[in-house]
Amino acid sequence: MNGDWVIETAALSKRYANKWALDRLDLRVARGQIHAIVGANGAGKSTLFRILLGFLPPTSGQARILGRDCQHLTPQDRGCIGFVNEEHTLPAWMRVSEVIAMQRRHYSRWNQTAFDGVIGHYQVLPTQKVSQLSRGERAGFNLALALAQSPELLVLDEPTLGLDVVAKRAFLESLLYSNASETCTVIYCSHQMDEVERVAENLIILERGQLKNMSAPDEFCARVTHWVTDIPFQAPPPASVPGLLQVQRIEGLQHYLVLDQGEQFAQFLRGCGARSVQAMPVGLDRAVNAFLAKNHAAPDAASYAANSDGPLCADSAAVQRRKAFDR
Repeated sequence: MNGDWVIETAALSKRYANKWALDRLDLRVARGQIHAIVGANGAGKSTLFRILLGFLPPTSGQARILGRDCQHLTPQDRGCIGFVNEEHTLPAWMRVSEVIAMQRRHYSRWNQTAFDGVIGHYQVLPTQKVSQLSRGERAGFNLALALAQSPELLVLDEPTLGLDVVAKRAFLESLLYSNASETCTVIYCSHQMDEVERVAENLIILERGQLKNMSAPDEFCARVTHWVTDIPFQAPPPASVPGLLQVQRIEGLQHYLVLDQGEQFAQFLRGCGARSVQAMPVGLDRAVNAFLAKNHAAPDAASYAANSDGPLCADSAAVQRRKAFDR
């Protein structure tokens, strides 16, 4: 293991009683860019963050952050890591100006320009107490503080959870316009695929404590295809469908969501008696959710139906939200 990676783990494992939260995880995250980590509940994301930040020891294996052993981080090491969590924890009794002064004293590389560039997106007054800030204002204040410390690594753990649409948009805009990824590496953890699609340059998918994907979001979407076909007689059993993630019958047509299947899948459908076959692209929201559902549940017909939350639409809800965001 060496310092060429912002995060590096080798056979990293963490066990709680009889459950493995991390299972021999090998992960290398390069410096630079915005990396999104996604996964279903219980995938091991929170455990990974706690180990990386030195709050939790692993059961076995190794973990390094910014080239340092996570179990031996110094105050100087921690000063190179910015962290914003979903609670946006700040001392509620202090005034905004007092929190800023405290942070300036604590971080020798304080960047006032970076702070001002983010806080300008919010109506936060120096005289306000933290307890008087809305949840969205606390989120923006937290982000401004984290970026002002000039971190080498910025970890954002569900930073927009619980925010309304306006506050979420302000947070994402302030992150993007801050050019954070040009000055540090950003690790963005979220269940909101519209956010991931908007900000991330690298998509990391964890499931059951193991790495399942690392690629650009567009590359991952290209692996998942939505096929619509008319099979007049009995459709093939799910277990025989190559790469199957989800299947649903809508208005007499079979809708298949499949992984890593090209033209050969059309040939498979025609071999099953399909009279028409059409392939359509899939948005990130649908692709990731289907992928996680397949990996998280038993691969049987019941689980496919249960995990299908409506018609398989090529122009997914995530794409629609992103269009609305860009307007």
